[in-house]
Amino acid sequence: MKVQLRILAQSPACVGVGLGQWCHPGRLARALPCGDNANMAESPVLYSPGSMRAEKRAVAGNSVLAAIAITVLKIIVGLTTGSLGILSEAAHSGLDLVAAVITFFSVRVSDKPADADHQYGHGKVENFSAFIETGLLLLTCVWIIYEAIRRLFYLHVEIEPSIAAFLVMIASMIVDFWRSRALGKIAVKYDSQALEADALHFSTDIWSSGVVVLGLLLVQLGRVYRIDWLRDADPIAALFVAGVVVYVSWRLARKTIDALLDAAPSGVRSHILAAAGKVDGLLEIDRVRIRRAGNRYFADVSIGLARNVTFQRSEQVADAVTAAVRSVLPDADVVVHSVPRPADRENIFDRVRAVATRHNFNVHDVSVQDLKGRLHVEQHLELDERLSLKDAHDHVTRLESEIRNDVPEISSILTHIESEPATIEAGDEIVRDAALEKKLKAIVSEFPEVLDVHEVEVKRVRGRTYVSCHCTFSDDLPLSRVHDVQTDLEIRFKQAAPELFRVLIHPEPQTDNRR
Repeated sequence: MKVQLRILAQSPACVGVGLGQWCHPGRLARALPCGDNANMAESPVLYSPGSMRAEKRAVAGNSVLAAIAITVLKIIVGLTTGSLGILSEAAHSGLDLVAAVITFFSVRVSDKPADADHQYGHGKVENFSAFIETGLLLLTCVWIIYEAIRRLFYLHVEIEPSIAAFLVMIASMIVDFWRSRALGKIAVKYDSQALEADALHFSTDIWSSGVVVLGLLLVQLGRVYRIDWLRDADPIAALFVAGVVVYVSWRLARKTIDALLDAAPSGVRSHILAAAGKVDGLLEIDRVRIRRAGNRYFADVSIGLARNVTFQRSEQVADAVTAAVRSVLPDADVVVHSVPRPADRENIFDRVRAVATRHNFNVHDVSVQDLKGRLHVEQHLELDERLSLKDAHDHVTRLESEIRNDVPEISSILTHIESEPATIEAGDEIVRDAALEKKLKAIVSEFPEVLDVHEVEVKRVRGRTYVSCHCTFSDDLPLSRVHDVQTDLEIRFKQAAPELFRVLIHPEPQTDNRR
């Protein structure tokens, strides 16, 4: 099975490893512009869930192996040189190793499908993993700052820069660059917050490692040229590393806490309101709620529809709103709840039909007469033909009572009960009756609005005679006049041929009949 995912094509600056260049992989082109990369384009990409899991696990596993090697080398060189900068980097890398292991296991769990106990899936595991990494980074900062202040003011430690120290730090920067690019690519591809956190860690490691190398160089220069104050370059470099870590921790903390507390991404709600507001038939958008679990967004939208809208039309509008939400949050899980609302310009006919629709009744031929300031309503109501007269009358009584309550200006209501067919009637084949057809066409000629009559058909069902025909009218003839002519024709047909049980006239516009 193939699943479609929209991936954001970002400019190179948005995928870089430098500080301030990393762009949130879940940032959407229309909803969340990212600095200079606000004009990101979307392109649909097909991938299978199996390949997604394999790629995420592979890059997370490679990150763990690289973290182990780098951490061990930094510890060895840090102890042999006595450099606080290198030791702080070793501590940083050690916590990165823990974070990488957590990430490795979190991506394995987060890709599991939803089950009875986790209806929204397991995506929050990635958000929780990123939250733990934030805490580990803050612990790193506490130790580095404490040790740097101790060496600056209370305890002088002689640093012995060596070629091995420089080689290890440079190798660390190369490996961190490779890890950051690999993790960042998969994080963007599958919108993984856990992999994003790892990529962000290792991109900052490049800069912090560079600062440590600079500190070692300054210490070495101080030894060569006998400049005493340069001996403090190493703990100062360590403090700079701590500052970088604090910065990274703050960025991660804001993202992960927002995800864990179901905070809506900035700007997305307004974009959804704008997109959904263009859907035809909406009276209002009551509520929009957005939450995120892993790389999946969930949106709950409550919309107001005219209260006489049919169930089918309500479903069509809900589908259109869902499509509008997904134009902002691709592949989101969307739930649309429709609420009936009175339209701003409801007339008395709409209000009567709204009460009937509330009970799933079909009323038609509603007419309202103003009799000396008193409104009188007449309506036709279709009910299941299998109902008894008593049950049908009870339905009508309740309906009329509710109509009076909702439309108090109505003085009286008269309801014509019609039986709604519930069975298929067996009848004879369609027959031709030349004499009857001639008689009907003669009657039609008395009505100048009728331009043509054709397709006259006669059916006999259960001993009753049914007649139907097509009548052509002028295109611009008002529908009310068309209905009056149809009614008069039906009456005249039955007067001329009393054997007729039912007459059905289908009106057609003149242009349509010319085809």
